Amino acid sequence: MTKTSKQNTFGPLIVDVAVPVGSYYLFKDAFGMSTFAALAWSSAVPAGRTVWSVVRERTVNGLAALILVVNAVSLLLGLLSGDPRLMLAKDSGVSSIIGVGILVSVVLGRPIMTAGFKPFLVRGDSAREAAWRRLAEGTAEGSGAFLRGERVFSVVWGVVLLAECVVRVGGAYTLPVDTMVWLGSVILAGSMALAFVVSRVVAAEPMARLLIAEVRVAEEAVKAEVAVAA
Repeated sequence: MTKTSKQNTFGPLIVDVAVPVGSYYLFKDAFGMSTFAALAWSSAVPAGRTVWSVVRERTVNGLAALILVVNAVSLLLGLLSGDPRLMLAKDSGVSSIIGVGILVSVVLGRPIMTAGFKPFLVRGDSAREAAWRRLAEGTAEGSGAFLRGERVFSVVWGVVLLAECVVRVGGAYTLPVDTMVWLGSVILAGSMALAFVVSRVVAAEPMARLLIAEVRVAEEAVKAEVAVAA
C-alpha cells in the first residue's frame, strides 16, 4: 500500500476517532465546558470533515452523504434534548443507520462499499479496470463469484456496524459518560478493524484472485489473436 493510500485510509479514522476524544477532554477539562457542550463541540470536527470531503471532491459519495445527514440530524436532536448520554448514543445511531444503509444498498444491487475498496484492487491499472468491468457486468467466467464477493464485503461492514451500535448504546446508558467517551472510540476502532480483516479474508482477497485470473485470460486471448494473425 502506498503512502497516499495509507493517508486516505487512516486519515478519516484519525479525524473521526482521535480528534473528538482529545477535543472532548480539552473542552471539558481545560476550558471548563459542561459534559454536553464538550460532546457537542467535539462532534463538529468529523461533521466538518465530511462536508469538506464532499466540497473538495465535488462529487456526492453515497456513504459520505449518509454520514453527513445522520450527523446533522443527531446533533440537532442532542442540542434540543441537552442530554449528554443521548449525544454519546447518537454516534452509535450514526453507525446503525450507516449499517442499515449499506445493507439496503446490497438488497438494491448497488453495494455502496464497492467505491471504497475498488481502488485497492484495481490499483489504477487499465487491464485490471477492464477486468473489473467484465466481471461486474457478468460477461466473465468468474462473474458470479465476483459479484457475490462484492455483496459479502458490504454485508460484513453493515452487520459489524449494527453490532457496534448495540454495544455502544448499551454502554452510553450504563457506564459513566467520561468512560464512554474513550471506550466508545475504542469499540468503534475495534469494530472497524474487525470488519476490515473479515471483509478482506472472505471477500476482497477472493475478488482479487478472480480479478487477476480475468486479467490473465484477457492477456492469453490477445496472444492467441496475435498468433493467428501471424
